Amino acid sequence: MNSPSTFENDSVPPVVAPTEEDHGNTHWVTRAAFPLLSASLTVSQVALGFAYYYGIYWLCVPLVLLASHFMHGILVGFHEASHGHLRKSRFLNEADGLIIGTFSFMSFSLYRAAHQKHHSHLATERDVELWPFVTVGTPRWTRRLAAFLELNFGILFTPFLFLRVFLQKDSFIRNKRVRRRIWMEYALVVVVWILIFSTVSFLHIWDYYLWVFLIPGVIAGNLQSWRKYIEHVGLKGHTARSATRSIVADSWSGRLLSLTLLHEPLHGIHHVKMALPYDKLPKHTALLDPDEEGDIPPFPNYRSAMMHLLRNLSDPKSGSHWPEA
Repeated sequence: MNSPSTFENDSVPPVVAPTEEDHGNTHWVTRAAFPLLSASLTVSQVALGFAYYYGIYWLCVPLVLLASHFMHGILVGFHEASHGHLRKSRFLNEADGLIIGTFSFMSFSLYRAAHQKHHSHLATERDVELWPFVTVGTPRWTRRLAAFLELNFGILFTPFLFLRVFLQKDSFIRNKRVRRRIWMEYALVVVVWILIFSTVSFLHIWDYYLWVFLIPGVIAGNLQSWRKYIEHVGLKGHTARSATRSIVADSWSGRLLSLTLLHEPLHGIHHVKMALPYDKLPKHTALLDPDEEGDIPPFPNYRSAMMHLLRNLSDPKSGSHWPEA
């Protein structure tokens, strides 16, 4: 694993290559999951636009939900790009990360820097992605409010969470070159969205923007937040197995869901062996077997993992450093 200072000194972190034993034949569908996901999102949005145009409103609702799910998968692709796993070509990997980030109000370089902290200091007070749930002494009402906002307005709260890391006085991102790159990416976000809003306003297609992008985008942002909470919030450990909920699907529908989320439900494997690309994760489910007290065994589906989260969501916190009540 890279040291915590990696992103303080380099604009683009080195990617640790998988070992020979990690390479193996995977089905072409798994290898092509992200292109298929991108195509599926495009088709669902085009279909949604036509359904709205022809007034087939009963079809708009399921298409919105479908587009939201595919958007959620694209956001997972943003995460994979930050690890250099989305594309074999480094240029395409960076381009995809920049594009997805721009449409998500995010700086790709900032996310990559903060996400490295998440891996290096999982479920500790230095885990900036799990703020404020890792900060001992934070009042419960504050943590409850943060959870409410993130789970219901993820499209806005998530960008705020990372921008907070960048703008705070004691930010760990101190390298001038990295900070300049982050500012440039935020400038790109502003320019692109000014152009989008100007075009939508000029063409008077706010209703299409609402149905085809905004509503699915809001839902996708909330799905992203709920998935994050299922993965890490409400657990009392600080290791990959004790601070992470993983889902090893026990049905074909669960496996299909995992595929469309680039196998992000196998999240514990990603924390145990960060160098693995997403298409290799299903071959390493044995890494999720508990071997220490406090380790969380994998769940068979999202329903059971969600119930485990909800039992701990009234007092949201993460990490073993919290004192017992």
